[in-house]
Amino acid sequence: MAAFEYRLLIHNLLTSGVARAGDAQILSDGLMRYDYPELLRRVRRLASALRGMGVKTGDTIAVMDWDTHRYLECFFGIPAAGAVLQMVNIRMSADQIIYTLNKSRAKIILCNAEFAPILQGIKPHLDHVERLICFDTIDPENAALWHGDYEQLLASGDAEAPFTEFDENTRATVFFTTGTTGMPKGVYFSHRQLVLHTLSLLAGFALSGPKARFASSGVYMPMTPMFHVHAWGFPYAATLGGMKQVYPGRYIPANLLRLIDEEGVTMSHCVPTIVRMLLDEPGSENTDLSRLAMVIGGSALPEALAEQAMARGIDIFAGYGMSEACPILSMCSSWPAGSSHEEELRARVRPGAPAPLIDMQIVDPDMRPLPKDGVSTGEIVVRGPWLTPGYLDDEAASAALWAGGWMHTGDVGKMDETGQLSITDRLKDVIKSGGEWISSLDMENILMRHPHVTEVAVIGVPDKQWGERALPFVVSRDGAEIPLAELANIIEQSIAQGELPRYATLGEVRFINEIPKTSVGKLDKKQIRALV
Repeated sequence: MAAFEYRLLIHNLLTSGVARAGDAQILSDGLMRYDYPELLRRVRRLASALRGMGVKTGDTIAVMDWDTHRYLECFFGIPAAGAVLQMVNIRMSADQIIYTLNKSRAKIILCNAEFAPILQGIKPHLDHVERLICFDTIDPENAALWHGDYEQLLASGDAEAPFTEFDENTRATVFFTTGTTGMPKGVYFSHRQLVLHTLSLLAGFALSGPKARFASSGVYMPMTPMFHVHAWGFPYAATLGGMKQVYPGRYIPANLLRLIDEEGVTMSHCVPTIVRMLLDEPGSENTDLSRLAMVIGGSALPEALAEQAMARGIDIFAGYGMSEACPILSMCSSWPAGSSHEEELRARVRPGAPAPLIDMQIVDPDMRPLPKDGVSTGEIVVRGPWLTPGYLDDEAASAALWAGGWMHTGDVGKMDETGQLSITDRLKDVIKSGGEWISSLDMENILMRHPHVTEVAVIGVPDKQWGERALPFVVSRDGAEIPLAELANIIEQSIAQGELPRYATLGEVRFINEIPKTSVGKLDKKQIRALV
């Protein structure tokens, strides 16, 4: 009865990281550089200042910023105050931002001065916001907008204030994920869920092979926005590990390459589009990328892109997750010693084994489990201790998400006898032609083999004879159209080798300058369909 009840609270990730960080630094490009003890003092100041301001347990505090040390401090300080951190996707429309802030009942907004024009426009429509705090020095022209700046807020706090203990199931974060229809949906996570996600993330890396991709001696830099699913949870893991951390602000390819080189970055994560931007940036061939490990998610990792990254020395590999899963669900595991280059490449681009503590099944439309034979395909459903319990104030959508007691991913995949996952498509993107299912992801991956194809998105369009046919939208390397016969020949060879069904033949290709993306860099097939 005398034992201390240790609760899984987010601030414990920070205090544990400080104990092992040594002289590791936090670098915020162009803003600050400091050590872990200073990070701890600033987080304590933030938490105590918020409580001194009257913030109560359960109040929502929203953050609008690029990837900076301030966002990292908010990752810890806002939940440590018992409040809920809302990560605002600043790439959403003004109407969507208004909707999300009102839906979460945000009381305070901490905001980069760069977004002052957005705040000026949306402020009259915010129902609950009481204070606007500027992260930067306040511009006299916008002084009337703000209720103070961030450094003033920290100065009002106590750098030695102890963290408050409370129920580990207290809500810690909320953010909104955009879908194909309707307004964004809010997903939320507790302290306990985020701590368990962090531990599983680190355990998954430890179990994924002999190479220490995520090590305390390494250097971490996000290339997935911190407003998107906690930057996939990696800042929490990097802090617990006591790693040197580099925060790049806006994602400008030349600047990312400079930081990778100057700061010795060894670990990052991003969507395929960012990898393509880095590799195509003029002069990037002069940057040594051989120390860098990169987890790729958000969209499928094409083999051709993975091969180009590997040729530059990048240890690139796929992961899989979703916003509702915090987001990690699986990660590429190691491949057998002595694997050929082709076998290793195939292993790197598939999502691999479920993350520690994640239960995963492939099911048919009646929720019956399908065999793990590497052939049977169905929807991927999951269970785990950090999956969101539902959508914020949306019982119908929450019930659909958890129908049958499993979280529905909306993705189609298959698992082999060793439990390795392969994703074949999104349920809404599968193409049915001539009675056979065609994977748009498989077609995209195969078309990327052409040396002049830089991006491709395949959608299904109506066909009088076959029901649907596949229509690729292609971005070429030099902007010139690639002869249809060359692309059709690649598809025909894949059909002959059994990689694609026979109805996947190519009769048309459309060339565009840029494939539409969502606010977090995924291929936006809803917009692509609107082009047809």
